[in-house]
Amino acid sequence: MAEALTDEVLQHARRGEPDALATVYRSLAGQVLGYLEAKGVDDAEGATQDVFLTVFSRIGDMEGGVSGLRSFTFSVAHARMVDATRARARAPWVDEYSPEEDPRRSPSPQDEVMDRLGSGELAAVLDGLLPDQRECVLLRIVAGLSIEETAAALGKSAGAVKQLQRRGLLAMKKALEGAEVHV
Repeated sequence: MAEALTDEVLQHARRGEPDALATVYRSLAGQVLGYLEAKGVDDAEGATQDVFLTVFSRIGDMEGGVSGLRSFTFSVAHARMVDATRARARAPWVDEYSPEEDPRRSPSPQDEVMDRLGSGELAAVLDGLLPDQRECVLLRIVAGLSIEETAAALGKSAGAVKQLQRRGLLAMKKALEGAEVHV
């Protein structure tokens, strides 16, 4: 059980005695934290620590006993709350980045192929690929296998799978755009 905050404890705290300073902190920190949280301070715990850094640095000059200490502590807490409110008002508004909503984004060949997956022209374009490219594209894009899984299924290296996929998707993109396919 924490020692009560008395004028005697405050006198010891003014002399910088650690146990007395700890008693001051334990007696007031919960109330200060509750006040800062109720006022909507984002980092109420950090602000509480700032309050007590200020209080402890000036505790030797404090007058008015325990009542004066409480008044001073909560005036510092109020000032930290005002500082936090002003800082929040000055801070820029931050919105999380969503690549799907970014208008600067250009679709990859994979995205374009997947957009046309349901259409009949995709089957014809797949038929126009080299057999290894077609298998790679089907395993990677349609079946959703990883590069390593596709490499194992095709008996090829991961690098070969990457090249087959890239070339296959580019060939499909050109074919879907109506251009001649040169692989």
